[in-house]
Amino acid sequence: MSGQEAALLTQARAWLRQDPDPETRDELAGLITRAGSGDEAALTDLADRFRTRLAFGTAGLRGELAAGSNRMNRVLVAQAAAGFAAYLSEKAAPGTVPTVVIGYDGRKNSRVFAKDSAEIFAGAGLRAVLLPRLLPTPVLAFAVRHLGADAGVMVTASHNPPNDNGYKVYLGGADQGSQIVSPADAEIAAHIQRVADRGDAGSIPRSDAYETAGEDVVDAYVAATAAVAPAPVGTAGLRWVYTAMHGVGWETFSRIIGEAGYPAPWTVGEQRDPDPTFRTVSFPNPEEPGAMDLAFAKARTLGAELVIANDPDADRLAVGIPDESVEGGWRRLTGNEVGLLLGWRAARAATADGPAAPGTSLACSLVSSPALGAVARHYGLDFHETLTGFKWISRAPGIAFGYEEALGYLVNPDTVRDKDGISAAVALLGLAAEARSREATLADLLEEVAAEVGHFASGQVSIRVEDVSVIGRIMAALRQDPPAAFGATAISATEDLLVAGGDAPAGDVLRYRLADGSRVIVRPSGTEPKLKVYIDARADSADAARAAVAGLDAAIRELLARRG
Repeated sequence: MSGQEAALLTQARAWLRQDPDPETRDELAGLITRAGSGDEAALTDLADRFRTRLAFGTAGLRGELAAGSNRMNRVLVAQAAAGFAAYLSEKAAPGTVPTVVIGYDGRKNSRVFAKDSAEIFAGAGLRAVLLPRLLPTPVLAFAVRHLGADAGVMVTASHNPPNDNGYKVYLGGADQGSQIVSPADAEIAAHIQRVADRGDAGSIPRSDAYETAGEDVVDAYVAATAAVAPAPVGTAGLRWVYTAMHGVGWETFSRIIGEAGYPAPWTVGEQRDPDPTFRTVSFPNPEEPGAMDLAFAKARTLGAELVIANDPDADRLAVGIPDESVEGGWRRLTGNEVGLLLGWRAARAATADGPAAPGTSLACSLVSSPALGAVARHYGLDFHETLTGFKWISRAPGIAFGYEEALGYLVNPDTVRDKDGISAAVALLGLAAEARSREATLADLLEEVAAEVGHFASGQVSIRVEDVSVIGRIMAALRQDPPAAFGATAISATEDLLVAGGDAPAGDVLRYRLADGSRVIVRPSGTEPKLKVYIDARADSADAARAAVAGLDAAIRELLARRG
């Protein structure tokens, strides 16, 4: 056995000694035994588990459940909790005790990780408040502000594959319950590393002196969210289907729609209750092909008017509408279409009694449709483009509404400073009910918005790679030899946001503005081995806008094939 392999085994045995979880401990012990006997597959597996640490960043932690420093497990969570506790204690004003709220969803080990965290926060002398049961992520984001907490932790992997889990961190106070951003992420990561370097998670102080929040926290979220859009007159006949995608959304959402006055939906029974195996979908993300098939089938059978879906932790919203032009007669609205409708709703509300208050704004990520900016201009509101992620969107000055095209929407910033698929669903139901009262549909509303601000269409090209260095080479090639056109459409301006100045956000993003008014954005994915290209066009008709996007899609694929 080589020295490198021997060092790997030593590292794995050290991890094994501090692991409190019998399942991962037994798994790792077997792997060490096989690797020690020279099993190449076991050695490769160990190397992947211990070659690095699962990185803590602005999205917290997220990864596959298994033993090892590069996986999600009780050792890693204990280190993260202890490091975060040290960070909060360091930042606390003298003589004060920081408060942390902890929530968890229905994934495997979510409650275990949440309870470990509560015990470690309490053991560090913090006030730790554990939410009373598994709940949606937006309830945790709400609770941070509602309880005046200094921080929050949500144990969830959102819409990731079934064997993943994660650890999402929020800050209270001046951050108003938003997710962390730099430099807090690096400072927390440094504290976590110091805990990890000690190599003994079992010695981290723990206490069972944490609190369990009462139902009043959930009741307050229900009341605040029901108030987002109380059902208008004439809603009683609304026929709709809901799916929780095997997640935690239904219990809370069902209470809210009842309090808001909406008729109960037909639910997709197979997907209504929490199930960590996500047995009816290959990928529990309503954006993925096939994920909403059961909901659409139910809607067709029962003659529904719309479908509403949450992802497993209910921070995202998907909407389906009847469409005879597509196979199966139903289609999912894009994130940009839903964002446009909800942004239009917010703009009308902000100006219902006259001009909006100075500084009132709409916001979206820079890869979302520029249609929201057109709505803001039409209604005299400010508009902000941010880097991707609600940690940035939620911090837009004067925000009345914010969204990103990946099905995330912030409709009630006074109570939740994060994407919230439940409050967004209530707002969407309000729009659908109002339209229905005048014999219109959500599709008709999209036409009404287009009549005010123009017709927009969006598309996306995703290039998945086995070797992530390919993405870097393509981005470098685009910078070193900038394209002059995409197909027959000339590029009028190129912006490299690595060197952005002024108010433009900085990131590994190339933005091209085209002569016909279209826009193309190229960036590496932040979560997957993909290069992503976002296409947006505006035209005098919906057909012309879609045709422009289709033409750019073909030209971009051809260009990337040559540059790759």
